[in-house]
Amino acid sequence: MTRHTFIVAEIGSNHNRSLSLAKEMIDIAADAGADAAKFQIYSASTLYSSKDDPGLGYDGSNVTRLIDSVATPREWLPELSAYCREKGIVFFAAPFDLAAVDELDAVSGLFKIASFEIVDIPLIRKTASKGKPMIIATGLANMGEIEDAVAVCREAGNEDITLLQCASCYPSRPSIMNLRAMDTMRRAFGVAVGLSDHTPGIHISVAAAALGASVIEKHFTMDRSMKGPDHSFAIEPDELRELVRQTREVESALGDGMKRGPSEDERTAYGYARRSIHAARGIEKGAAITEDMLVSKRPGHGIRPKYIDWVIGRRAARDISADSWITMDMLE
Repeated sequence: MTRHTFIVAEIGSNHNRSLSLAKEMIDIAADAGADAAKFQIYSASTLYSSKDDPGLGYDGSNVTRLIDSVATPREWLPELSAYCREKGIVFFAAPFDLAAVDELDAVSGLFKIASFEIVDIPLIRKTASKGKPMIIATGLANMGEIEDAVAVCREAGNEDITLLQCASCYPSRPSIMNLRAMDTMRRAFGVAVGLSDHTPGIHISVAAAALGASVIEKHFTMDRSMKGPDHSFAIEPDELRELVRQTREVESALGDGMKRGPSEDERTAYGYARRSIHAARGIEKGAAITEDMLVSKRPGHGIRPKYIDWVIGRRAARDISADSWITMDMLE
């Protein structure tokens, strides 16, 4: 059975506070074959202190003004959810405050906890208490912090947890991605794992699928040159389509691990490319077969080479011309 990797098209704030653009991006995600379109729900007043350094914005601006300029309007949530449902794609989002948990619970069937929020145990506790699947990114986190997040989910009675390996750099260099940490977390916590990928291109995500990622999350944008904090490291629509295509091919290539001999596609090669026992020279009818009369060659239409000791010492039932493959009816 082919394993299905849940591919998340992360819209985040790349709608630039345009509802029509958000819907267009949902259309693209659905047409590309992504499983989900994801958003982020935050407000400047609940995310950053008003005492914050005014230069923390990605462009050197005041961070609270930046947050307010890109935040997904919460009044959009019912409409975005309904539109995703109409398009046959899963809608969900990451809550960044307790109010967002309740707002999303009304319109979404699962939750995402962003990497920076993995230490916000009250937020995780409330989110997990809704009893819906939890996807938790682990950028910046050590194993102890991940253990705390998993434990609070389980204390809330929620065992449906997926941990995402993540490097919290935008963009991230491939050399810091540490994809093998997915297997470390899978074995340590007994949960599904995946990747939240901020590297340029799609190849690291596809590699994660090959390593068993259950979820792949990737930011996408209509155009990387658009203004905003998350556009520059996101993939564009053609790349999203290619990410889905390559991931599905990798899934089909992984197979089930069983070795059953030739597949249907290989059966032609099985005949012409396998070796069988051939006559090294002409053999007269009645002659006793000796080892020097035999050779292993292609095609594989004759007796398999592993039975050569059985063939040696038998007599030819008829004349056998040089280079003919030897079959059972040629022997007495």
